[in-house]
Amino acid sequence: MQCIQRQPRRTKSEELIHYKENKKVARVNVELLGLDGDPDLQFLLGGGDLLKVRSSNWKRTRFYKLREDCKTLWYESHKTIRSSNPTFCVDDIAAVRSGRQTEGLQRHTDGHVEARAFSILFKSRRKNLDLIASSEEEAKQWVTGLEKLMSNLGKLTRQEKTEHWIFNCMRKADKDNNNKMCLKELKSFLRHINIEVDDDYAKGLFEKCDASKCGFLEGKEIEHFYEILTHREEIDVIYGEYAKTGGMMSAEDLLYFLNKEQREAVDLNHALNLIDKYELDSSAKEKKMMSKDGFLLYFHQPEGLILNPSHKGVYQDMTQPLNHYFISSSHNTYLMEDQLKGPSSTEAYIRALLKSCRCVELDCWDGSDGQPVIYHGYTLTSKILFKDAIKAIKEYAFKTSDYPVILSLENHCSVEQQKLMAQHMISILGSALVTKPLEDQMPMNFPSPEELKRRFVIKGKRLNKLEDCFSTEASSTKDVVSEEEESGDDEEEDKKPKKSKKLKLAKELSDIVIYCKSVHFHGFEDAQKNLGFYEMSSFKEGKAEKLAEETANQYIHHNIDKLSRIYPAGMRTDSSNYNPVPLWNSGCQIVALNFQTPCGEMDVNQGRFLPNGLSGYILKPAYLRDRASEFNPVTLTQGEWRQHKRFHMMVISAQQLPKVNQKKSSIVDPLVGVEIYGVNCDVAQKKTEHIDNNGFNPMWNANFQFDVYVPELALVRFVVEDYDSTSGNEFVGQYTLPFTSIQCGYHHVPLLNKNGDLLPSASLFVHIMIMDEPQ
Repeated sequence: MQCIQRQPRRTKSEELIHYKENKKVARVNVELLGLDGDPDLQFLLGGGDLLKVRSSNWKRTRFYKLREDCKTLWYESHKTIRSSNPTFCVDDIAAVRSGRQTEGLQRHTDGHVEARAFSILFKSRRKNLDLIASSEEEAKQWVTGLEKLMSNLGKLTRQEKTEHWIFNCMRKADKDNNNKMCLKELKSFLRHINIEVDDDYAKGLFEKCDASKCGFLEGKEIEHFYEILTHREEIDVIYGEYAKTGGMMSAEDLLYFLNKEQREAVDLNHALNLIDKYELDSSAKEKKMMSKDGFLLYFHQPEGLILNPSHKGVYQDMTQPLNHYFISSSHNTYLMEDQLKGPSSTEAYIRALLKSCRCVELDCWDGSDGQPVIYHGYTLTSKILFKDAIKAIKEYAFKTSDYPVILSLENHCSVEQQKLMAQHMISILGSALVTKPLEDQMPMNFPSPEELKRRFVIKGKRLNKLEDCFSTEASSTKDVVSEEEESGDDEEEDKKPKKSKKLKLAKELSDIVIYCKSVHFHGFEDAQKNLGFYEMSSFKEGKAEKLAEETANQYIHHNIDKLSRIYPAGMRTDSSNYNPVPLWNSGCQIVALNFQTPCGEMDVNQGRFLPNGLSGYILKPAYLRDRASEFNPVTLTQGEWRQHKRFHMMVISAQQLPKVNQKKSSIVDPLVGVEIYGVNCDVAQKKTEHIDNNGFNPMWNANFQFDVYVPELALVRFVVEDYDSTSGNEFVGQYTLPFTSIQCGYHHVPLLNKNGDLLPSASLFVHIMIMDEPQ
């Protein structure tokens, strides 16, 4: 067995040189972040001891500090032997929470450490980092410093992020810390940033920059190397075509570009405003000119991204009835992983809500200590207290969106614990909980998302009709079965006895079910004749897909008047997902997916709810809200929905793609897929060829063409893969958005990782034309 030892200690003089060099590097990064002289950031750079908490019996002191790149946090174990120096990136942090807010700190620590405790939560499935500082003041400095760092890193322009990243990559390649780069270090640096080049190319590039012919690069030579590396040939071509005023782009030139290429109906004032906002050269700005650097900066701003900036905020009518919207919805929301033995956690609710999920599920069972719990019944999934879930939902429901949250109850509790469920929801959610109709008389339709802002709506069983709220008739309890048992579906048949157990329903719980009463579906005709607008059914995915395929128009009409919830089949024990698109095409509003499972279906779901301010509500097209609609997504006929578009796409290049494998020798061979989701005749997929050994700045200039017939229901997904001839391609990044939110012209496409979080500097560069075709 190989002995793992510490690195040899530096001499005092070497340590002093190393310390000075690190301070110099940190100073450059601190200035770039705009935090020069900030005491909290200086505190992070100095570091300090923190108590790391994993359980009641595992609490260890660790030394944490921010590295000189101002982007990496490192800690050193107090062991004499260690296998590595653990680190994590600030970009991977989702949030920093003060106090004992996580389940781990609440369970494994006492209240007296409240002021000294804080937690770091990550965007991926990585476990929370629960920490305790030695004093309240130090805890505040850690929290404040990290929050400042996250905020300022997020505010960097894409160009500044590139400069920051390349500067620190160069620093890592400079093994002897002499601020010089030899040929060997240059090749190591190129591999680090995801480029593999042959020896002749590396040598030629090195010699081109080595103006002094001394065998290494320094100062201006490294700057020249950086300029060559970050040169965007495709931007040069576009700029050169439109910069017609003495080699520069005048406001008139820029306006011509915006009108012709970007298809923007803007005037000269708009072009002048862009120059004022993005031109970096003060002399060019004074002359009302845009330089090439300003032009590149423009492309990295919201105007230069593929998502229409006017769709980034809430732009749709939010005063329509609730059932006129697609609603971002989660299934088994409490689970962090699979539904057989995965952990349940309040953190899962928090993550879903922060991703603008507006309908969460609570599977409620009797707890052994008299308190109702949430878990996936008859499985090995862990349990959480119902009241803890409601507390977490209350705190995080409206962080991303102000629009209403639906609590979908799957109730298996005894009457006594049902009363506690009602009591917890009423006491914790308070006036935000809808406990009676908004009107003083029996409503005839749903209230709107606008009317329900920052309110909670309960979906579950009810003892009587909503009309009885306005009469003196009283009900106490009656036999019911759970919602998914009553639907006649088999989601739970693999995890419980075949014979359904009847439950009594408590009046206290029944009374707070107002607009979303769960009922069995007996067919479209029965629903139309016998059900109130507020009475809704849940459908297992297989049944829903069959209805969407065989009776799509009837399903659409059902969803014009009622709400429908779709949920995954019970056989999906790995918490995988089904394709939500056919259900949206049939007007289904609450298409519930397993948010805890990264997959293409979740990418599409995130893309559907990307616009409209991440509100979690998307207004359905008019033909999915019109009672006279003849629309059928399966057998497409002529109508207002049919708006044939010719979609021209050029995938030009990519920038700073991440490595799939972090080994130095591993370089991405990227290809780009463009996928269309929508009605059957719109579904399509095309791919570029792969580029060998270049994830930093690959170029394709690949042209694709698609026909889109129902644009209001179409989504476009860009997916980058690492080509592998011997096995399946590996996922690199993706971005999905509605077809109607795409901007024409030259634009950057940001890329998200498999968890749906932004890859800080990675993007595609594309050109798009959308042409109206004769009907």
